[in-house]
Amino acid sequence: MEGNASLSNAIGESGLKQAELAEAVNDFLCANGVEGTVSDRTVRNWLTGKTRWPHPRQREALEAVFGCTAEELGFSPPTERPTIEPETSVRRRNFLASTAVVAAAPILDSRPTSVGTSDVIRLRSGLDALTALDASRGGHEDLERSALAGAEEALDKVRQAASQRIRQRLYSVAANYLSTAAWAAIDGRQLGRAQHRLDRALYLAGMAKDPVVELRVWNSYAMLAHQRDSLTDAVDAGYAAQATTIARRDPFYASLAHARTAVAHATLGDRQATIRSLGYAEEALGKATDDETRPSWVGFYGFAELTAMTAIARDRIGDSAEAEAASHRALSGIPKPFKRNRALAAARLALTQVHQRELDPACRSASEVFGLMSGHPIPGRMRSLLGDFYRDLITLAPDASIAREWGDRYRSEWSRA
Repeated sequence: MEGNASLSNAIGESGLKQAELAEAVNDFLCANGVEGTVSDRTVRNWLTGKTRWPHPRQREALEAVFGCTAEELGFSPPTERPTIEPETSVRRRNFLASTAVVAAAPILDSRPTSVGTSDVIRLRSGLDALTALDASRGGHEDLERSALAGAEEALDKVRQAASQRIRQRLYSVAANYLSTAAWAAIDGRQLGRAQHRLDRALYLAGMAKDPVVELRVWNSYAMLAHQRDSLTDAVDAGYAAQATTIARRDPFYASLAHARTAVAHATLGDRQATIRSLGYAEEALGKATDDETRPSWVGFYGFAELTAMTAIARDRIGDSAEAEAASHRALSGIPKPFKRNRALAAARLALTQVHQRELDPACRSASEVFGLMSGHPIPGRMRSLLGDFYRDLITLAPDASIAREWGDRYRSEWSRA
């Protein structure tokens, strides 16, 4: 029996799991006055090809969820195709039309509409686009504004949701948009705005019962606390991330939480705790499995990013040679689309080198930052890091001509915002 590859691909692209697709179909059916009886087994029958042409109402729901025809989803009608009930066809057209009107111009029609999984999928795709933009050029005000608009749209749709499950997903999407806005503010060193966004995002994560976005918020809290020199708060935020349900269940997220805690320990100067947390992070990541359903925001994390965070922690506890080696490994492993992270790793490499009084290599490494960020403003967090580099450079070698030359050459690029 041949499986349904088209449906499988559509499910994969949407980020839904089989159980979630069953719920989405049932949500649509219930919103149209029909009892939803679709189960995991029903979905498996669709995927394996055992059911080649679902019931008309189920086809209608599938088409509404994915925004395409049943045939495009890989289903084939029998030789003599059953006649679709006229009222069912009309109801489907009305549902799709109302969804389009809500998305394009909600102010034009005040009639009640039903918001379902297709709306959640569309909003999530907007998050993916913002994540890719952040990876390339870093946090900036346009990104922050776009993320806030996405959060507002998701929250506006909550009252129109077809079910509690859809409301929870909308809260999750809104929390992720607010987390994106907060991250843009952190990267731009707009700390007051970041705090406000994170507070709201944590509340919405609770409403959504979403441990992944909860961990995301605590991860950002740790970084914000570090920028504010609230070092014990950074450690506690790392521990809060470790305590989330997803970190206890999935070693991938546990690794990120331990790595963030290690950096916080290092900033406090706790060498033993730093090395212990780095060990936990590496061990957990070694146990993690590839999972394509993880959200795009966490796509930056892997062995290369863990190595970059190890370089930060090692440098802060005085292991500059080990930190330099880790920075080189990170730069060779961080994917090219993550330009901002590569630029940060180059700046960290420069710091490890200047701390060993390797002035020429340090200046060359710091100069690479501007090439990596060419065409884009330097985010505030990166400008601050370059400031740390230049301060250490002139402190350790105040009479070195290369130090003055670096400052004279790159001052204008360094300050571009």
